[in-house]
Amino acid sequence: MILHSLILGEGKPFVILHGFLGMADNWKTLGTQWSEMGFEVHLLDQRNHGRSFQTDGFDYNDMAQDVKNYCDEKGLENIILLGHSMGGKVAMRCAVLYSGLIDKLIIADIAPKAYPPHHSDIIHALQSIDLTQIDSRSDADEQLSKGIKDVGTRQFLLKSLHRKSKNEYRWRFNLPALAMAYSDVGTHDPIDTPISIPTLFIRGGNSGYILDSDRPGIEYAFAKAELQTIPNAGHWLHAEKPEEFNKLVKNFIE
Repeated sequence: MILHSLILGEGKPFVILHGFLGMADNWKTLGTQWSEMGFEVHLLDQRNHGRSFQTDGFDYNDMAQDVKNYCDEKGLENIILLGHSMGGKVAMRCAVLYSGLIDKLIIADIAPKAYPPHHSDIIHALQSIDLTQIDSRSDADEQLSKGIKDVGTRQFLLKSLHRKSKNEYRWRFNLPALAMAYSDVGTHDPIDTPISIPTLFIRGGNSGYILDSDRPGIEYAFAKAELQTIPNAGHWLHAEKPEEFNKLVKNFIE
């Protein structure tokens, strides 16, 4: 099975992997800008997300294989690979397993380390919604607000809500499978041999996902790594500070 994608522009292939509970459309604005710079941008829906196939279980090796299969199917070589959060974990795994596929690597707000489970409140809020009683997105937002106070997080999640029929809403992500697997999202397989791919790590200044103490681990695992910080940005740094994020990416890939 091949991942669903949105392809923009022509040129050197630039593959983008969204985060947990996200979808390809989250990156459409920036992807369009990069396509206008002369890149062929591939916005991928990862398994159990967006319009891609759904499976049981959660494994970063399998998700990296999904990316390799997609690139083989599309004839992509020497790619730029960008991943955010969970997508960054997949991108790092691709670098370990398929280093010859990647020319440059961009990792957004995630480090090569394990993270404790921290999505339970979001999962529980999503599970608490009875979609058969939803008549509009505002209804869904009102129900989500009982468990998720942050407006930006709710708006991010609601992008994956779609109307399956006139009277029926559905999540595009596979909530039952992801709820079972959410404790595995933060897992990390050690990188024993340093990766020599030029790599840019970008972190949000207000996010706690990449700490100063993570720098030695980054520099060991990725021998050609640089770390940049976007001030006053949280974990969704590309959505909060798109101009600053775009500038860092543009400088790196050009």
